[in-house]
Amino acid sequence: MKNPFHVMIIPTLGCPGRCKYCWSSDVNSPKMTLATAEAIVRWLEPLQDQRVTFTFHGGEPLLAGPEFYREVLPMIEKRLPHLSPEFAMQTNLWLMTDELAEILSSHHVPLGSSIDGPKDLTDYQRGDDYFERTLAGYRTATAHGLLVRFICTFTNSSVERKEEIVEFFRSQGWGMKLHPALPSLKGDNPNEWTLSPTEYGELLVYLLDAALANPDDLEIMNINDLCRCVFTRSGCVCTYADCMGTTFAIGPNGDIYPCYRFVGMPEWVMGNVHDAPTVEMLMQTQAGVRMLAFKDHVDSACKDCAHINYCRGGCPYNALAGDADASGVDPHCVAYKRIFDEITARMEAEMQAAPAVPAGARVSRVRRKEKPGVMMLMRKIVEK
Repeated sequence: MKNPFHVMIIPTLGCPGRCKYCWSSDVNSPKMTLATAEAIVRWLEPLQDQRVTFTFHGGEPLLAGPEFYREVLPMIEKRLPHLSPEFAMQTNLWLMTDELAEILSSHHVPLGSSIDGPKDLTDYQRGDDYFERTLAGYRTATAHGLLVRFICTFTNSSVERKEEIVEFFRSQGWGMKLHPALPSLKGDNPNEWTLSPTEYGELLVYLLDAALANPDDLEIMNINDLCRCVFTRSGCVCTYADCMGTTFAIGPNGDIYPCYRFVGMPEWVMGNVHDAPTVEMLMQTQAGVRMLAFKDHVDSACKDCAHINYCRGGCPYNALAGDADASGVDPHCVAYKRIFDEITARMEAEMQAAPAVPAGARVSRVRRKEKPGVMMLMRKIVEK
C-alpha cells in the first residue's frame, strides 16, 4: 500500500525524448531552483501525522542535475523526519550517470522508467534509439544497486502485439506495469494513440490470465493492485482512490496542482509553495472545488456499482480529458468493471469450492488441470 500523502515534484517539463503519444513535456520549461525546493520543504513542515511519498517526475527529472538531488534529498530527510519521507522517480534514464546513480542510491530512490516492449515497437512509439538509450541508463542505474521497474504503455496499435509484449517482459525477468494510452487536455489530437475502454478491459483480463499462468517468472503490478483492491475492498493506487487533498504536484516555479498531469495548465493552479498555503486553502480554490465536485459526482453516479468502494469512479483527469466538463466518470469505467467483475467472480468461485487438499494428499487429475486462481496470487502478494 502506498503512503496516503503524495507530493509529486516536477523539476522541469523539459525532456530530451520526443515520444509520439507524450503530452507532459515542454521544451520551453524552466528548471526548478534550490530556493523553490526549499520552499516545498518549508510548506510541508507544519504537516503532521502523515507518511509522505515524494515522487520526482517530469518532463525528465534528471535534467535537474546531480547538484539538485545532492542538496534536495538530504534536505527533505533532515527537515521532514516526522513525515517518514520515501522517494521515487519516473525517468527515461537517458541522462543517468554514475554520479547521479550514486546520489539516488544513497537515498534509496526506486526508479520507474518506460519500455513498451521489444526494440522495434518501443522505438516506433517512443522515437528512434529510445530503447538502447534507456537500456544504457538502466545498466548504469542497476550497477549502483538501484531498483528499476518499467512501465509499458499500450496503445491502440501495440495492443495487437500483447502476447509478444508479455513474453518480452517475462523473458527479460522484468516486472511489468502498464498504462493505457490516454487522451490529453493538452494535445491537438488527443485520441490518436488512445486505447479504447473495451480493448483495455479485454487486455486486463488477458494479463490476469498471463500472470496466473506464469506465477514464478512474471509479475504484472497492475494485476496485483487490482486483485488487492477487490480483496481488501479498498483502492490501493491513485486511479482507484480518493486523491483529493492528499496528492499534489509542484511545478518548476512552485505552483501547486492537483496532479502532475495538470502541471503547466494555468487554470489548474491551486497556489504556490512560496506562499505556504494550507491544504484547506488549496481545496477551496477553483481547481480544488472542481476536484471535490468529481468526488461528489461519483458518490451519486456510481452509488449502485458493486465496485464503488475501491474504484471511486477512476481518475478525475481521465474524466476531464474524455468528457471536458467532468460530468461523467473515468471513460475507462467499462474496463474497470470488466476486470473487477472477472476477479470478483473468480475469487467467489474459488472460495466456494472444495477445501484445499491437505499436504501430502493425492491430487486428482481434474484438480491438477485447474487454472491457477486469484487466491493463489493474493497469498503470494501477502507473503511478499
